[in-house]
Amino acid sequence: MPITTTIENRIAEIVFDVPPVNAFDSVTWNSLPETIRAAGANPEVNVVLIRAAETARGFCGGVDIKEMQAHPDRITLLNRGNYLTFKAIRDCEVPVVVAVHKFVIGGGIGICGASDTIIAADDAFFSLPEVDRGAMGGASHLSRMLPLHKVRAAFFTGGNIPAEEAYRLGGVEKVVPRDKLVEEARAFCAVVASKSRKALVIAKEALNGLEPRDVDRGYRWEQGFTLEMYMHEDSQKARDAFVETGKAAKF
Repeated sequence: MPITTTIENRIAEIVFDVPPVNAFDSVTWNSLPETIRAAGANPEVNVVLIRAAETARGFCGGVDIKEMQAHPDRITLLNRGNYLTFKAIRDCEVPVVVAVHKFVIGGGIGICGASDTIIAADDAFFSLPEVDRGAMGGASHLSRMLPLHKVRAAFFTGGNIPAEEAYRLGGVEKVVPRDKLVEEARAFCAVVASKSRKALVIAKEALNGLEPRDVDRGYRWEQGFTLEMYMHEDSQKARDAFVETGKAAKF
C-alpha cells in the first residue's frame, strides 16, 4: 500500500511510500483526508505522526506533474484533494506531528504548514517551485511556518529553505541526524501521547481559534489563482519542460 496507518502506544503513524518521489496523483490526494480524519477520531489515538517511509527518497514531492501535464482538466479535482488534506490535518482532533527528510515540495509544504509540529532531518529542505511548474499555491501554509518576506523570496525564486534555516526562523521544532529521524519523532510523539486525550483535543481547538488568520481560507484564495495559472499557455509550457527535461522552462 502506498499510504499505510499503524497505531501503537496511542500514536497513529501515517506513512507515505509512493515511488519514486512521493508525488501524489489526484486520487491519492483525495484519499488522504479520510485517512487523517479517521486517525484523529480514533479514541485510542492521542497524536498523529505523518512521515515518509525510511527508504523513500524524500518526504513529499507534491503533486504528480505528469498527471497534470497529461490531464490538465483534473486541476479542480487535485485542488480539492489538496485543500481537504491540509484542512483535515489542521482540523484533526489531536495534534499532528510531521517528520520530514530530504525534499518537502509543494503539497508537502501544505502538509507541514497545516500541522502542529515539524521534526526535520538535517538533510531536509522546503521548496515551493510553483512558479517554475506553471502553478500557484502553498504560500498560505508556508506563511504559517516562516516570516512573510522569507516566504515571498522562496516563492518568487523557487529556491530551497534548508532545515537549519527553517529551525532558525522558528518553523521547525528540532533538526536531527537523518538516521535518527523516526526515533526522534516517535520520542516527541510519546511525550504528547502521554497526556490526556481530552486535554489535547481541547487544546488543539483552542490553539486553532487563537490564530490571527484563517489558513484554509487563505489557501482557497490562492487556489483561485492556481486555476487561473493552469488555464494559461505558460503553465502547460512549464509542465512540459519539467516532465521532458526536469528543468524550469525559459520565458
